[in-house]
Amino acid sequence: MNLAKRCIAEAIGTMWLVLGGCGSAVLAAIFTAGDVNIGIGLVGVSLAFGLTVMTMAYAIGHISGCHLNPAVSFGLWACNRFPASELLPYIIAQVIGAILGAGILMVIASGQTGFELAGSNPFATNGFGAHSPGGYSLLSCLVTEVVMTFMFLMIILGATDSRAPQGFAPVAIGLGLTLIHLISIPVTNTSVNPARSLGPAIFAGAELLSQTWLFWVAPILGAVLAGFVYSSVFEPSRDAVRERT
Repeated sequence: MNLAKRCIAEAIGTMWLVLGGCGSAVLAAIFTAGDVNIGIGLVGVSLAFGLTVMTMAYAIGHISGCHLNPAVSFGLWACNRFPASELLPYIIAQVIGAILGAGILMVIASGQTGFELAGSNPFATNGFGAHSPGGYSLLSCLVTEVVMTFMFLMIILGATDSRAPQGFAPVAIGLGLTLIHLISIPVTNTSVNPARSLGPAIFAGAELLSQTWLFWVAPILGAVLAGFVYSSVFEPSRDAVRERT
């Protein structure tokens, strides 16, 4: 598949991730019927993010690899599974998809009477300090994003290893992302994905946009560390490959 088609797949997939994941947080996390909250809550939002990745992995994994995330692209590059020459086109496609998904969500959400971008985390944005859902410090948020992205890439690299059981990688990756959200939504609102952070922040205003640097630096750092660790420790050596063949 040529690069242009793969980038289109990445844009569509990332759009779905932002629309499905952030959309669940904005539209369905809290929803009342009378005096009863029948919204999906933190668990539902976590599951929604996992489902977006799992469904897209089956839909476009065979086309583009279903990165949907600049950090994933960097992690695969660090593990020698993705060429450096394709990093920039993939990242541009992912960012375009994230902005498109956030734009569609804004059109939908703003159709409700009384809608406004209010609170410390408007529009499912990520943040630290005053913009952390639980009021966590910059250091706490930095460590959280590095470690969670590191583990996300370890799951991806292990599940897609040629030695792993075939056909189950999307399930493991989707459930892994769900678990990551269950852990870290209270800390950063969970990024582990620079494009996912940038898309909503563009619509939420300058203050939230000014914090997105952390959600580029930390996920990419965690992903690259995972890529180097996996390739150095767990990838089979050339001698081992020759013995098997």
